[in-house]
Amino acid sequence: VGLPTETVYGLAADAQDAAAVARIYAAKGRPADHPLIVHVEGPHALDGWSASHNEAAVQLAEAFWPGPLTVIVARGPRAGDFITGGQGTVALRCPAHPVALACLRALVEVSGDPARGVAAPSANRFGRVSPTRATDVVVELGEALDPAHDLVVDGGPCDVGVESTIVDCTAEPPRVLRLGAVSQAQVDA
Repeated sequence: VGLPTETVYGLAADAQDAAAVARIYAAKGRPADHPLIVHVEGPHALDGWSASHNEAAVQLAEAFWPGPLTVIVARGPRAGDFITGGQGTVALRCPAHPVALACLRALVEVSGDPARGVAAPSANRFGRVSPTRATDVVVELGEALDPAHDLVVDGGPCDVGVESTIVDCTAEPPRVLRLGAVSQAQVDA
């Protein structure tokens, strides 16, 4: 599913379904050793994906979720190699877009799993500019999408237009790996 977030459009699939996630890698032409960000419904999902409780990640999630901040934590058993690129960590975020949140809530409700999430990297070919409109997704990935199984949800243009800030919460102190809409000063506060 091409799914809007407040940052950019993502290409989303059930983060615990290896075959669905493999379709993301194929559509994007993304190397399999590049980890994907898992989008979850809220901070309560952190412990479901992490190997252990990470207080820094919880504090950041409570301060900035839903919003354009991704936290990296030590991966727990539900984070398969197909999500993490074989790394010992997993990246998590809760998007602040009503359509994305509605989809995540529905997934949680249908699955009965409060930590259920979707892998949703930007909906573009690997190395290209991230899309901020549904039409951008169709132009960029249309040939790679199967009309019988895939869809692009038009949630309007993205408000932020750049990827999320990524914070490695396995480092002490936590370290910003990529700046986005959330600044270093905001993370440090």
